[in-house]
Amino acid sequence: MNRYEDLRRVAPEWFREDPEGIRILTDPALIRDARRQVTTARLGGRGGPFGALWARLRAALRPVPAGVVSAGRYLWHLRDPVRFPDGRLGLYDRILPPPGSSPGVVVLPLAGPEERVVLIEHYRHATRSRHWELVRGFGDPGATPLENVTRELREEIAATPSELVPLGEVHPDTGLLAHKVSLYAARVDGFGELEKGEAIHRAIAVTPAEAEEMVADGRITDGFSIAALYRARLAGLFGAGSSDGGG
Repeated sequence: MNRYEDLRRVAPEWFREDPEGIRILTDPALIRDARRQVTTARLGGRGGPFGALWARLRAALRPVPAGVVSAGRYLWHLRDPVRFPDGRLGLYDRILPPPGSSPGVVVLPLAGPEERVVLIEHYRHATRSRHWELVRGFGDPGATPLENVTRELREEIAATPSELVPLGEVHPDTGLLAHKVSLYAARVDGFGELEKGEAIHRAIAVTPAEAEEMVADGRITDGFSIAALYRARLAGLFGAGSSDGGG
């Protein structure tokens, strides 16, 4: 737990408390109890002639570990010992950005005078599938949003932004991820060579109406891309003429 305690000191914002929320335990005895309870719950219980043997087996098991499970360049995996509002003790997993990192960015490229939406077909390891997405990536430590957006556009589709339009922020999965991602639209002249090393297979430029149709019929399922397209619609970037499918 030493690394975990270090993180509490370096990044106290990740350990804010709400009296009516899920409380993070600090008492060593309560932390041990929380780990034991989770370990026992995972193993379950058995009765009958083997009940005593099963109980000894549960007692001999090493408790599920808590604290920092892993710490990488882009993601930290924590398993917090907690007390739930109903009094139960347990462990709660969450994924955080590393201390000192800047928010990731999702970029809606609007290409040319017609401002067509540039979509990339990106193979994703997590789903083992291809997805139609917008440009996106993690933020570099200390980088400004403009620097992060410019870097991602250059790396993924060889484009340079002439204008940025902020579209707000989004938390992609509040049940697991502490990450906050910044959304932008970027006006670009066009796009060039794709980043093959990132498993980007191809890019297309479609009208806003066609992009929204891809959301409606399930061709676009990526949550970041759906959020950015919706925010662009709310921001008035897709005018009345964009809904007729022309362009």
